[in-house]
Amino acid sequence: RNLDFLFRPESVALVGASKRPGSVGSVIARNLATSGFDGPIMPVNPKHRAVAGMLCYPDVLSLPVTPDLAVICTPSAAAPGIIDKLGQRGTRAAVVISAGFAETGEAGQVLQDSLLEAAQPYLLRMMGPNCVGIVVPGVGLNASFVHINPQPGHIAFLAQSGAVMTAVIDWAADRGFGFSHLVSLGNMADVDFGDMLDYLANDPNTHAILMYVEAITHPRKFLSAARTAARTKPVVVVKSGRRAGAAKAAASHTGALAGDDAVYDAVFHRAGMLRVDTLEDLFTAAEILSSGRLPKGERLAIVSNGGGAGVMAADALLGAGGKLAELTPETLTALDKVLPANWSHGNPVDLIGDAPPERYRRAVDLVLSDAGTDAVLALYCPVAVTTPDAAASAVLVSAEAKQAKPVIAGWIGDLTVRGARRRLAEADLPCYETPEQAVDAFMHMVRYRRGRDALMETPAAVPEAFAPDQAAVRAVLVRNLEAGTEWLDIIDTKAILDAYGIPVLRAGTAANADEAAQLARRLDCPVALKIRSPDIQHKTDVGGVALDLLDADSVRQVASDMTERIHKALPDARLDGFAVEPMVRWPDGHELIVGAVVDPQFGPVVLFGHGGVAVEVVNDKAVALPPLNMKLARDLMRATRIYRVLKGYRGIPGVDLEAVALVLIKVAQLVCDFAEIMELDINPMLAGPEGVMALDARLRIAPATVTPASRLAIRPYPSELEQEVRLGDGRTLQLRPILPEDEPPLRETFAKLHPETVRLRFFHTIKEMNHLMAARLTQIDYDREMALVLTGDGNPGEAEIYGVVRISADPDNERAEYAVLVRDDMAGFGLGALLMRRIIDYAQERGIKEVFGDVLRENKAMLGLCRKLGFTVGFAGEPGVVRVTLPLKPVSATTQSA
Repeated sequence: RNLDFLFRPESVALVGASKRPGSVGSVIARNLATSGFDGPIMPVNPKHRAVAGMLCYPDVLSLPVTPDLAVICTPSAAAPGIIDKLGQRGTRAAVVISAGFAETGEAGQVLQDSLLEAAQPYLLRMMGPNCVGIVVPGVGLNASFVHINPQPGHIAFLAQSGAVMTAVIDWAADRGFGFSHLVSLGNMADVDFGDMLDYLANDPNTHAILMYVEAITHPRKFLSAARTAARTKPVVVVKSGRRAGAAKAAASHTGALAGDDAVYDAVFHRAGMLRVDTLEDLFTAAEILSSGRLPKGERLAIVSNGGGAGVMAADALLGAGGKLAELTPETLTALDKVLPANWSHGNPVDLIGDAPPERYRRAVDLVLSDAGTDAVLALYCPVAVTTPDAAASAVLVSAEAKQAKPVIAGWIGDLTVRGARRRLAEADLPCYETPEQAVDAFMHMVRYRRGRDALMETPAAVPEAFAPDQAAVRAVLVRNLEAGTEWLDIIDTKAILDAYGIPVLRAGTAANADEAAQLARRLDCPVALKIRSPDIQHKTDVGGVALDLLDADSVRQVASDMTERIHKALPDARLDGFAVEPMVRWPDGHELIVGAVVDPQFGPVVLFGHGGVAVEVVNDKAVALPPLNMKLARDLMRATRIYRVLKGYRGIPGVDLEAVALVLIKVAQLVCDFAEIMELDINPMLAGPEGVMALDARLRIAPATVTPASRLAIRPYPSELEQEVRLGDGRTLQLRPILPEDEPPLRETFAKLHPETVRLRFFHTIKEMNHLMAARLTQIDYDREMALVLTGDGNPGEAEIYGVVRISADPDNERAEYAVLVRDDMAGFGLGALLMRRIIDYAQERGIKEVFGDVLRENKAMLGLCRKLGFTVGFAGEPGVVRVTLPLKPVSATTQSA
């Protein structure tokens, strides 16, 4: 809300303008005056009559017009009062350049809070404080103290660090690199990365978004905005502080392994953003992705006038996990006709050093036409017989003729090729200085395409409809919390896992060595003996685990020795006896770790990796944000090295990967359901062709201070909206929120619609609902959208869909647009009215103030239903379309609690 006033103002006030050379107020005044802004610029300073040739005003109240945007560079203590006066005048946006706020400590935080409090009553949006400012070259706005006026372009750059932003501007100036927006976010008291992603996702002049991130605020808002933006344009991020949490101590393996940078990796992956390591990578990615041409696959062909450069590019490609294109025999034969006899006869295509421009053009053209090629890298090394510009022109001809496939250029060197590189870049053909840089750029495209496709991939239906026993879990948690227990006993931990359908190895408990021997005798098999103690988390570290004990006498003796040894080593540790378990022997089994821990910023995360006693040493793990489905669970497994082993190799059978994925889904569901769970460690979890088995596990709990859903970075599936619907003919349907797995039945429902129904609903004829459209309609963000489906019996992905209703809210949760669809063969049951009433109730519960929709004037049935529901009908702005609007009253606190 109101961000247009920040980035497209019609008037600007500069509060704290100055004549003092080199001062921030002086530099900003000069930048505003010289950047081409077409609107009044009003300096404010009682000490001056004019600043930078512009009439100066003594205070905000004396300004001749209300500024859309105010830039404040006064001492920090004065800023809250200035914001209040601006709000009274009707200003809707401000950039607070001033420092001295939260970055200085507790007193500064109090001052920053007062700044925000002053802005909020007026809905005044605020950038900063403690920032360099903002630049929007396309509208001539430079409300910053940067040293150069950046060129206009189609890349937005967001940075928490002002120094990074100025360095990037300097870097870009020499390369002819332009920007749609440059934003220094500073302390992010109000406008943050989430707000900016929402804004830029809808900005047609921004083709790609680059971010330098130090920390994220409002994680759920950030993820919602990032997922929305990444569906429409590339979002590339550099996150500093990669190793800040790497050495932290933790009580569990999960806590030790799930460091904060691993969590950020999971966040960026889940949002569909491309994470890179350096600022150089950031702009390499930006150049290639903003060109708008993405390869359909991952096969790269390399064409070079230098054999060494081509080999270096191939080495870099294979080292980065890329694929060399295999040229077809037809292409090789065609190349034989246009290249010298001593050419390389394969990929890379070595044109030989004396290659003239025409040889370049014909070779690139043939390789681009090859069905086995997805992109071409054209390399040029300076030679005396061909100029860099002539070679560039030849490559451009081929690239423009074959626009379906991307062409990347690498003009190697500096002085003699600089002009050709700039010419290629100006023609939107990305050009790099080394073979390795060019290959990095291609791999950025590959990774971005993989991530974008993953966002739209339909997950397989969960193969097992499990109904967890939440009451059993609640009873265990309550009993332990009342007793003041932090780490649950192994028996209680396994009871909780069992309640969620996770296979566990049953353990018997014994108070002493004699009871342990008796248990072993009853089990009549080799057993494992484990010490039980609330004070010992890593049992193997103190000799608290013994395996393969063959008889009762051995168990008795080992138990006695174990007790004596631990008493000596840890005299204050409480010992509660022993757990006795049968030994499990799976010859083809692998030890894994599955866990969950609560990240202080993003809430619960789920961990998967190579398990066992050396789990931290092996350090083969990945983390993901809950909730999970089958696709996300498999993605989490694929991110580890052990996944390749789990699939099977050299005659060794693979494990039951579906069973492993199910455990991950169930663990994710467990931490979604219970805010008391702080840390879970299943290690080892044995996985083999037979399935999975949790051999050992630990669970840490604490009294819940928030609701389970509120601590999650991604709003989970809202099961509370599920209900049964009984039709007049006696049938019972299920009304529930839509799931990604519903894509196939949704497409089947669409296929059964009458063409006229489709036209009335979508305003034009659509023959079929393709995958991308169906994925967008089923993979929704429950924090901003809601879609309810009426289905028959069966699991998601299998049950028929008879009707759908949805709302999509703006980021401020003010207004929401509705859409409703009922299958033609279900007409006459009142399902349209039922669905509309339910979604209206939901919108009211969410605090949405207005529901609206656009309806074809000829759609009498929809208009009649809307009038019955209390909608008003008005003009929508285009012929033949009317807008229906329903204001909603807020639900009282009493009603909500009821």
